[in-house]
Amino acid sequence: MGFEAGSSRVFQIHERGKLEVRSTLPLTDRESLSLAYTPGVAEVCTAIAEDEDLARTYTWRSRLVAVVSDGTAVLGLGDIGPAAALPVMEGKAALFREFAGVNAVPIVLSTTDPDEIVETVVRIAPSFGGINLEDISAPRCFEIEARLRERLSIPVFHDDQHGTAIVVLAALRNAAEITDRTLADLRVVVSGAGAAGVACTDILLAAGIGDIAVADSKGIVHPGRDLPEHKARLAERTNRSGLTGSIEQALEGADVFLGLSAGAVDEPVIASMAPKSIVFALANPDPEVEPEIAHRHAAVVATGRSDHPNQINNVLAFPGVFAGAFDAGARAITEGMKLAAADALAGVVADTLAVDHIVPTPFDPRVAPAVSAAVAARAVHDGVART
Repeated sequence: MGFEAGSSRVFQIHERGKLEVRSTLPLTDRESLSLAYTPGVAEVCTAIAEDEDLARTYTWRSRLVAVVSDGTAVLGLGDIGPAAALPVMEGKAALFREFAGVNAVPIVLSTTDPDEIVETVVRIAPSFGGINLEDISAPRCFEIEARLRERLSIPVFHDDQHGTAIVVLAALRNAAEITDRTLADLRVVVSGAGAAGVACTDILLAAGIGDIAVADSKGIVHPGRDLPEHKARLAERTNRSGLTGSIEQALEGADVFLGLSAGAVDEPVIASMAPKSIVFALANPDPEVEPEIAHRHAAVVATGRSDHPNQINNVLAFPGVFAGAFDAGARAITEGMKLAAADALAGVVADTLAVDHIVPTPFDPRVAPAVSAAVAARAVHDGVART
């Protein structure tokens, strides 16, 4: 017998999926049909055949994202396969449209082989203006994104890495501001050396963080350990203080805990952090430390949950990032564009900062326009814009 959903409202709203495709043209008579389809469409096809750049103007490609997943790292559910991942990809596409007016198509692949994923995406890329990689497990996600960036002249963005990193940087900028510090003043300990951990570490380093150490399930990542390639590279550019041992030891006197794993942290460990500490416990649905406990010792607390203040939610970043890249006709998303997105996002709430309001809510109408404008301007500055 199959799974029975019963009358759950969650299942009801997912019936027949969350997306549909609608024509932007009324097809009501012979003339409209002949213009939208044959014979009129042949003129547009011929023009694009002579100059492919015209597809940006005369098809939906220029503002269309492929949301691509192999279902190997879905939410906190892990490797559940492509079919089970599809509701998440549909949801992602709905968020693109709702928050930035960008169209997106969910695509789940029945392969976990990086070569096959790369070749598949390259072959379908002519239909799209950008590629949003989603829920692909580490370390494969690093290789897949890097190879696609090399082969495609459209934006490629792994949201689990870079969307998280953008929002974390924005939130941490504002948390530092409200506790009378700068990023350069902070010593950060990151729990998790997966996709989000690596990307958050990279963007914080680029933004001038004071010091940052990363921990995995075996303790602090440092050059003295036998590490896989992606963690060895991480060890080379982090941990200026030369910490070894456990994350609990590293957190003693630290300014910031950035939780990007499911590893629980006990209250005495949070209590051992520096005064005015900042705790971002982003594991979802169960934070590494319960917010009520963190609040006893930290000045600023953020989670990944919508039922607590200061939600670190990727929807604050990815719709505006792609909208801005599309506005500029960007050939790629640069590190500068990510930093610009974080700065713009932080600036949205600059005049209303509070310990429980370091980032805007997803429903703040200022978010996507601010991020989009900053990303488009930086694309021009970085020399990747076509317009």
